[in-house]
Amino acid sequence: MSDSYQPPKVWTWESESGGKFASTNRPIAGPTHDKELPVGEHPFQLYSMATPNGVKATIMFEELLALGHSGAEYDAWPIRIGEGDQFGSDFVAINPNSKIPALMDRSGETPIRVFESGSILLHLAEKFGALIPKDPAKRVEVMNWLFWQMGSAPYLGGGFGHFYAYAPEKLEYPINRFAMETKRQLDVLDRQLADNAYIAGDEYSIADIAIYAWYGALVEGKLYDAAEFLSVQDYTHVQRWAKSIAERPAVKRGRMVNRFWGEPQEQLIERHSASDFETNTEDKRSD
Repeated sequence: MSDSYQPPKVWTWESESGGKFASTNRPIAGPTHDKELPVGEHPFQLYSMATPNGVKATIMFEELLALGHSGAEYDAWPIRIGEGDQFGSDFVAINPNSKIPALMDRSGETPIRVFESGSILLHLAEKFGALIPKDPAKRVEVMNWLFWQMGSAPYLGGGFGHFYAYAPEKLEYPINRFAMETKRQLDVLDRQLADNAYIAGDEYSIADIAIYAWYGALVEGKLYDAAEFLSVQDYTHVQRWAKSIAERPAVKRGRMVNRFWGEPQEQLIERHSASDFETNTEDKRSD
């Protein structure tokens, strides 16, 4: 094809690539500006946004609190990635990769930075001895699926989601390629859930939290407006599982935190106490 793209011998960054979030993409790391992050009174300081990766952390905190782990109290501060907050100096000091969520664990004598959503889930599960099995075989199975999600979701988000929903033009090849992979992943989950109540067996775990944030939202029709295109109704076991996770009170709360779009009653831009869910959502603030 004469009009096909011919890569140069050496790639150079000349302009924004176009599409949603293009203004925040760049081929270098590090901070772009000095910005101090706020610090609240609780042991854990979370800096995030209610994307699929972000809600993993907030759901985890809410589940821990629901289990009675009062030491898991947290402050959640919004990071607006469309405005480049993730490139501020304090944020980059926590996560040099400039991605949300980013966590400071201040529960001990020396603060600990924790970045990457899977690392945050594992850190909290081990710290509180919750949502991860003690039995070695069951624990490994949870880890299998946690790392499956970390390796698979980039094909869903950065692959399918980008080309289907965010790219400046619709291109058949990448959409077909990543739609095929996304549906294959959904079939992997559907087969696993055919014989298991939860992802890693009969116990709810961090693997469910991690996978639900992406694939649960997908089959619920909350990602990329792609439910019909991907025929998500065909994955009946994933649908059953996603519905059961969505009904958990901690999941409902976690999905609200650091959300600043959608229905006002579902937006809790900052979270500093359990009472915020009743008194500080955007519909209450606008009254």
